[in-house]
Amino acid sequence: MVIGSARQSPEGPSTLAARLGIAVASVEYRLAPEAPFPGPQEDCYAALVWLAGRAAELGIDPKRIAVIGPSAGGGLAAAVAQMARDRNGPALAAQILVYPMIDHRVGGEADPWRNRHTGEFIWTRESNQFGWESLRGGYEVDDDRRGWFSPSLAVDLAGLPPTWIGVGSLDLYLDENLDYARRLIDAGVPVELHVYPGAVHGFDLLGASRVGNDFLRDMLSGTARMLGCKDE
Repeated sequence: MVIGSARQSPEGPSTLAARLGIAVASVEYRLAPEAPFPGPQEDCYAALVWLAGRAAELGIDPKRIAVIGPSAGGGLAAAVAQMARDRNGPALAAQILVYPMIDHRVGGEADPWRNRHTGEFIWTRESNQFGWESLRGGYEVDDDRRGWFSPSLAVDLAGLPPTWIGVGSLDLYLDENLDYARRLIDAGVPVELHVYPGAVHGFDLLGASRVGNDFLRDMLSGTARMLGCKDE
């Protein structure tokens, strides 16, 4: 929520476009703390509305639009899916959530899980709380937008699009991702969930590895199935 840019991360969108033969738009959303909630979420939602509104001229099938993102981007993708549902916005064919950051309590005193083995590498509890507090700003997390801020807090997950989730077994986000998958299933949402053994946060970006290759294969094939296209 506080670092990075679309220009710094061209590989993921380029891989999706090349391997699946689809158009990919990467959003240069504003960062916290300069732009706290709901700034980044509204930026991403505006991009979705823009894309859906110009689907014909861009050669995009409006019935096969998905949101995707890793880490904070995965949290924003989950938030946008909820916003689109709640606002009767563009219909989504899928949400592809790559170790998404979706529960602002994790790593703090209110952490529901306090897993003894996750969050020791790359992205720690302290880093997570800094990111969430920067995003929260003055928001009290006490109204109907709380699921847009922290998607795990949404009371009702029914009506969300088919979901793909991938996370490492040592990632700080493991428990919140597992819980979100379980709740989506309970709400009647089709879910494909992958947990990668021994993998830390951002494991797919740390160089070539078998687990990283497994992740890329699973993510591309899952996305292809949900969008009805072919993985090249």
